[in-house]
Amino acid sequence: MIESTRAAEPWLPDLCRLPRLATMFGVAELVVLVLALAPDGGAHWNVQRFVSASGFALWLALSIAVLLCASRRQLSRLPIGAGAVTAVAAAAAIALLGASMLYALDRNIGYDTIPRGVGLPEFASGSAAIAALITAVVLRYLYVIDGWQAQVRASARARADALQARIKPHFLFNSMNTIAGLVRHDPVVAERAVLDLSDLFRAALGAGESDSSLREEVDLAERYLAIEALRLGPRLQVGWQRDETLPWNMPLPRLVLQPLIENAVVHGVSRLAEGGLVDIELHAKSGVLRVVVSNRAPPPDGSAGTGARHAQESIGHRLSYFFGPRARMTAGWHEGYYRCELSIPIPGDAGP
Repeated sequence: MIESTRAAEPWLPDLCRLPRLATMFGVAELVVLVLALAPDGGAHWNVQRFVSASGFALWLALSIAVLLCASRRQLSRLPIGAGAVTAVAAAAAIALLGASMLYALDRNIGYDTIPRGVGLPEFASGSAAIAALITAVVLRYLYVIDGWQAQVRASARARADALQARIKPHFLFNSMNTIAGLVRHDPVVAERAVLDLSDLFRAALGAGESDSSLREEVDLAERYLAIEALRLGPRLQVGWQRDETLPWNMPLPRLVLQPLIENAVVHGVSRLAEGGLVDIELHAKSGVLRVVVSNRAPPPDGSAGTGARHAQESIGHRLSYFFGPRARMTAGWHEGYYRCELSIPIPGDAGP
């Protein structure tokens, strides 16, 4: 099943998207600039010739991109080697035809944009060779980029799948024991705890399948804290600090807040005899959402921090993939407190 799915995906880079088309235009214009700056045996480059060469190069880039865009699925049915050669040959054929047309037009009109000493075979074959080289380089570059992005997506998915195991069996057993103790003397609270536990595991099982929102992440964190409060009692104190207006509909990867709070509870509060306070801050300012989770914690000794580091690395990795380099996460222990902060750019369409 996996192999057939991969085979159905076109391997040829998609040139139908504007950023890819801009890449083709940029490389074509760069070649014109290099030719204009390079010594060329006395041929004179002026503004008219530069503009004409740029127009010809951009027209060729657009024509090649449209052809490869339209034939992407057909070429992708060929083996990669044969398909790549066919794509480059098609680009060379377009350049050969376009250069021949331009040469004839230039000679008939008398613009002399093409130097008189350059013949049709030389101009057409040279243009075809340059177009083929540019196409090959751009396609190779985009192919590598697509492969890298596919690896990032696969890694993000794998980390999300691994994150499902963050709700550990001992947490389930402890929660069920707590619920069992509540069934007889407080069935209402026991029922609420069962529903909270069900929602928590439902979110964990869907961690790699769909996106969440800020509202859902906060709601899930509250449900997790409600379950832990039944187990830890007064040892667990929770403080929420939220701005009055927050982008509640802002899309987020699933399970980015609850694992941070779980780390604060498991590796912080529960390891202290007197317990402690988990302070959770949510602030939205200047187009950035700041999420801060801080708590009292014993000094890190390396014995209990591996799981926490893995969860933080997973969250940081998924946020970077989801929002780009503007998303940042910092974490560290200082003077008895552990603090983790997320800085996430707020999309323009994420309303309150």
